[in-house]
Amino acid sequence: MTPGRYVWHNGKMVPWEQATVHVAAHALHYGSSVFEGIRAYDTPQGPAVFCLGAHVRRLFDSCRVFRMEVPYSPDQISQAILETVGYNEHRACYIRPLVYRGAGAFGLDPRKAPTEVAILTLEWGAYLGPEALEQGVDVVVSTWRRMAPATHPAMAKIAGNYINSQLMTMEARDGGFAEAIALDVEGHVSEGSGENVFVVRDDVVYTPSLAHSILPGVTRQVAITLLRELGYEVREVSLPREMLYLADEIFLTGTAAEITPVRSVDRIPVGAGRRGPVTEKVQKAFYDVVSGRVPDRHGWLTPVRSARRSEPAPSPGD
Repeated sequence: MTPGRYVWHNGKMVPWEQATVHVAAHALHYGSSVFEGIRAYDTPQGPAVFCLGAHVRRLFDSCRVFRMEVPYSPDQISQAILETVGYNEHRACYIRPLVYRGAGAFGLDPRKAPTEVAILTLEWGAYLGPEALEQGVDVVVSTWRRMAPATHPAMAKIAGNYINSQLMTMEARDGGFAEAIALDVEGHVSEGSGENVFVVRDDVVYTPSLAHSILPGVTRQVAITLLRELGYEVREVSLPREMLYLADEIFLTGTAAEITPVRSVDRIPVGAGRRGPVTEKVQKAFYDVVSGRVPDRHGWLTPVRSARRSEPAPSPGD
């Protein structure tokens, strides 16, 4: 990765190499942090953050589930995100807001540790490779299941949940696959290690509902909106595993993955074994919006120039 020069850390802009935490931080030992993944895109009007309001809302929703009191308002976090992108002079970037428990307690009640906030930016291209956006990726159904109800809160983007995703990813890569898809505790299709799943059959688009241990993806909702505008029926339902083998098309959505087609599952080709027409249409609609080629009729793009700078950036030598 190519990191930004500065990190917004507890209300101050500090050089990247100085944005550190203590080894006793509660989050380091117990995974007690909440985060978001956001992208800023290069548009003719300058860099713009995609779905900023939806991401910040989900950040605060996750903190609410995890009983974390954020020491800043949603508007302050939104402005800090825009400010960080601006300070780092990105044209396009990946943004990682992080709310975490710092040093101050070793017990399992995380509320006894202080809550800290950081916002990082870095330049990051296509998550599964630029060629994947057209050629698609090979995936495997993971042996690791998604968490059962009332174990981990799947609707919250809590760092500790991602141990499951890491195990899925390592298993997939060791088997020669680009990504994994997990089933839920009852054997229904859930999601990828960091993406939501869409299945197309006979021009109807299916995606697992919130009841199947999925994160309510921001890009997932964008894709649903665009698909319906394109005239496709979208159903949020329970999907048996075999639907992955009978699909005409499958694609994954997420901030990092954007909209990535799947060309095979468990070495069984999906449809013709390449990106299908529905995936291509929704991809085009997505990239037309984020690149500024068409009007932003949903208000998904927030220009970075709207940031209110509160203080001059320090030099790296300060």
